Amino acid sequence: MSDFNKDDYLSGMDDVEKLKGQGSAARGSADSAASDSASSAASASGSEDGGAGAAGAGSSANGAQGSPPNASAGAAGSGSGADAGTAGAKDAAGDASSTAAASDDDLTPLGKAKKEAADYLEALQRERAEFVNFRNRASKEQDRFRQHGIIDVLTALLPALDDLDRIREHGEMSDDLTAVANKLDRAFEKFGVEKFGEKGEDFDPTKHEAILHKPDATATKESVDTVVEAGYKVGDRVVRAARVVVTSPSGDDPKGND
Repeated sequence: MSDFNKDDYLSGMDDVEKLKGQGSAARGSADSAASDSASSAASASGSEDGGAGAAGAGSSANGAQGSPPNASAGAAGSGSGADAGTAGAKDAAGDASSTAAASDDDLTPLGKAKKEAADYLEALQRERAEFVNFRNRASKEQDRFRQHGIIDVLTALLPALDDLDRIREHGEMSDDLTAVANKLDRAFEKFGVEKFGEKGEDFDPTKHEAILHKPDATATKESVDTVVEAGYKVGDRVVRAARVVVTSPSGDDPKGND
C-alpha cells in the first residue's frame, strides 16, 4: 500500500483518459468564451467613445445647446453591449464548470468503481501514516512513564539497599538474607537498573560524587579508594551518583628527592 500511486493506477483506463480530455476541452471552451467576451467588451467601449465623439461633432455643427438624443441613445446602447459581453463570459465559465462536473457520468461502471477505489486507497494511506506516527509517540510515552515508575521505586528502596551493602561488606549476612539480596539484584537487572562504583576504578565526576580526597604521592591519577554508597542508573540516566573517597596525586616525590 505504501507504493500506491493514484495517477499511475488510473492512467491506463480509456474512459478516464476520455474524462481528462473532456475536462481539457471544457477548460479551453471557457477560455475562448472569456476571450471573445473581452473582445466584445473592448469593441463596445470603442463604440461608446465613437458615439460620444459623433455627438460632440453634431453639437458643434448645429450649434445645439445640449447633447443630441441620438448620441445619448448610442452611448447607452454601447454600455448595454459591454454588460452583455461580461454576462456572456460568466455564463460560459459556468457552463464549462457544469460540463466538467457532469463528465464523471461518462465513466463506465468499472471506471467509476476504480476511481472510487483509488480515492479510498489514497485516503487510507494518509490515515495509516497518521496512525503510525501516533503509535510511535504512544510507545515513546509508555517507555518514559515506565522509566519514571522504576526510578520512583528504586529511589524509595535506596536506604534499604545501602544497608544490605554495608552488611555484605562486613560479612554479617546470613544465608537467608543473602538469598533475599540476590533476588533484589536480579529483579533490578530485569528492569534495567545498573549498580556501579568499584574500588580502584578511575574517578568520573559524571558518575561519582567525591566526599573526600586523599592525597597520595604514588598516585598518577584520581581513582576511587573507597565506595561509601553505590551508584545506580536506569538506562543512560543516573539516579544517584556513587559516593566515594578519591585518591588524588599529591605532587610530592615518595623518595623524598627534590
